[in-house]
Amino acid sequence: MKAIALALLLGAVATPAAAADISTHVLDLARGVGGKAVPVTLSKRADDGRWQKVGTATTDADGRVCSFGDTKSFDTGIYKLQFDMSRYPDASASPFFPEITLTFRVIDTAGHYHVPVVVSPYGYSTYRGN
Repeated sequence: MKAIALALLLGAVATPAAAADISTHVLDLARGVGGKAVPVTLSKRADDGRWQKVGTATTDADGRVCSFGDTKSFDTGIYKLQFDMSRYPDASASPFFPEITLTFRVIDTAGHYHVPVVVSPYGYSTYRGN
């Protein structure tokens, strides 16, 4: 019993690996704020090459999406995030990039995939965050 307790304290007992989780963030470089109320769709590429929608969300007041509906974890594969920028900052906006699509690969099911997009009126950038 003492050996098991000691192993738990030292982290010697492996815990089951969780599936990957995916989040995103819209950062408005021109206004210096998070991009709120942006609809985002998450899709996964199927074996036949077609895209299958796995979740949707809308960015919160800080421009974040922490989860995509009931889907909390994801298998390995190729995913894409589609940002409907025509809805930001309001429905009458006419952005140069009305849609931003980011395609990325999930290779580690124990990993966290935070894929933000930094936007400005005539450009955008992305990276793998933490």
